[in-house]
Amino acid sequence: MIDLRPVAHIIGLLVTVLGLLMLIPMALDWQRGDANWLAFLEAAIITTGAGGLVALATHSAIARGLKLHDSFLLTSGAWLVLPAFGTLPFLIGAPDVSFTDAYFEAMSGVTTTGTTAFPALDRLPWGTNLWRAMLQWLGGLGIVIVALIFLPVMKVGGMQYFRSEGFDTLGKILPRAIDISTAMLRIYIGLTVLCAVVYAAAGMTAYDAILHALTTLSTGGFSNYDASFGAYKGAPEVVATVFMILASLPFIRFVQLSQGQMRPFWRDVQVRAYLRWIGYAVAVIVIYRMVRHEAAFWPTLREVTFNVAATFSGTGYLSEDVTKWGHLAFVVLLVIGLIGGCTSSTACSVKVFRYLILFEAIKTQIKRLHSPHRVLAVHYDGRPVEAEVVSSVIAFFSLFILSYGLLIVGLSLTGLTAETAMTAAWTAIANVGPAWGPEVSGNGAIDQFPTASKWLMIAGMYVGRLELMAVYVLLLPRFWRG
Repeated sequence: MIDLRPVAHIIGLLVTVLGLLMLIPMALDWQRGDANWLAFLEAAIITTGAGGLVALATHSAIARGLKLHDSFLLTSGAWLVLPAFGTLPFLIGAPDVSFTDAYFEAMSGVTTTGTTAFPALDRLPWGTNLWRAMLQWLGGLGIVIVALIFLPVMKVGGMQYFRSEGFDTLGKILPRAIDISTAMLRIYIGLTVLCAVVYAAAGMTAYDAILHALTTLSTGGFSNYDASFGAYKGAPEVVATVFMILASLPFIRFVQLSQGQMRPFWRDVQVRAYLRWIGYAVAVIVIYRMVRHEAAFWPTLREVTFNVAATFSGTGYLSEDVTKWGHLAFVVLLVIGLIGGCTSSTACSVKVFRYLILFEAIKTQIKRLHSPHRVLAVHYDGRPVEAEVVSSVIAFFSLFILSYGLLIVGLSLTGLTAETAMTAAWTAIANVGPAWGPEVSGNGAIDQFPTASKWLMIAGMYVGRLELMAVYVLLLPRFWRG
């Protein structure tokens, strides 16, 4: 029999913290004289009270520590429960908002997807837009910690390879979690503050700079403008590009940099591959646009680099309608959205690490066909990779493609056009952000989608952010038999 109390205790603590953080947008709306502050106060009382009661009721159970089953339940449960409480400010502050739209918005925030169900962002209270950004910031921090602590232990999609980075075994998850979380929090806050300061220096207002810093470092992409980043052309685009790329790099490397260790960062094959692939994508699209549209070089370079970084990282900001760039450019953006950033970053999608392992596995298999008697092993960063890791990566790719295809079919059956279903599935399962199609509103909102479509996208965002297998394992009867 699985004991759910340790998991409930930790989730209760997280819900309590979430409730306390609601006081920040409450204070903003109160200071501005917006009556919406009462919605945040009521939501904070409900959330803090519920989380606190659960944490107190299960306090004694945490002494035994966490087991493998608990790791799966904790990661999956937290990403279901936290968005549920995150909806309260939306529901209380705007009674006309449906639970579906509110939960979609909160799930999009916590999973750092960035797709919105709200059609008029410009008219939302300042506190509400700040809360949307805070949900993404918290989700970005959470997924980095999960990737560093839990996924290697859970052996999800080849992540067991990174146990060699010094992450501990199950018996020491909680003490190790505190150490890693503290280090990550310092780096995360430092980069966010730096990003906000540079945004302000580039011309943003203080409020916009803080809000966009939260959604940039989390690679979430929520904005308080219907025009997304189109409201800030020029220097802010350059700033956003730099920090989106930084947020897509392994955060463990930033910890090492802060300790004076430069070599691991520059030698990381993920970092080098990611930066190289960004360069390739930018070069292809810039040349294509200059040849086809006779576009000026420097403005085109800035626009393309920004949108490529936004898509590659999964941030999802848009500064203009990329569908007008031409078919080749649009296909390139779709492809890089299915790659994503580096492992242990806030970026989304499949991740560079898995593609590198896949390419090496393919190369090794080709060599085996040519020389069947040779003993060959897959290598990554100069080290042999265990067969278990390779098979986990290949299984992840298979499951990702299958999930993506099924999501497209499901969305099509709800009545969406083929274009909309494909891009909506793409943005959900890869947690990228934008969707395109006749059913998408002018600001990129999916408010006109059928209710069934929204719930399918919620499911896609959820399983995509938790790397598929961490959720799908819960569907196995033997998991619940222990």
